[in-house]
Amino acid sequence: MHCPFCRHADSRVVDSRTSDDGASIRRRRQCPQCNRRFTTVETASLSVVKRSGATEPFSRDKIVTGVRKACQGRPVSEDDLALLAQRVEETIRSTGSAELDAYEIGLTILGPLRELDEVAYLRFASVYQAFDSLDDFEAAITALRAEHEHEQDGTAGGTGEVAPDPV
Repeated sequence: MHCPFCRHADSRVVDSRTSDDGASIRRRRQCPQCNRRFTTVETASLSVVKRSGATEPFSRDKIVTGVRKACQGRPVSEDDLALLAQRVEETIRSTGSAELDAYEIGLTILGPLRELDEVAYLRFASVYQAFDSLDDFEAAITALRAEHEHEQDGTAGGTGEVAPDPV
């Protein structure tokens, strides 16, 4: 790590602490050349491969922005959206993969969003899974109803993902 003050090629770690959410490490460093101290923050890199093939860094904010549109007019708070994005990121990071397809991230969003608000879930799924007809909506609603019946009967529900039937 280069010193930001004198550009010396080395530094010594004086203190290390994890951040509140555990996603990064804050390190206090000291330059052996000029003895000045500075702070660095380390995070594990996570990249998203878009449909176009372009790669960009993962962003919780993009998840919140996309899900916020689906939640418009629904009783969902900003805190709920932040927690959903955190859950999604934790799930993605737990795979151990440094690169994920945008499609996989969308699939990861569906489960927690369904738990948060079913109407928002249907909105997101309709765009994300490219519903083409009322039949696609009907199939998704039927699956949600069946899951509610299973929950009322005391049996386990499905996987949390509803895929439209191929046409």
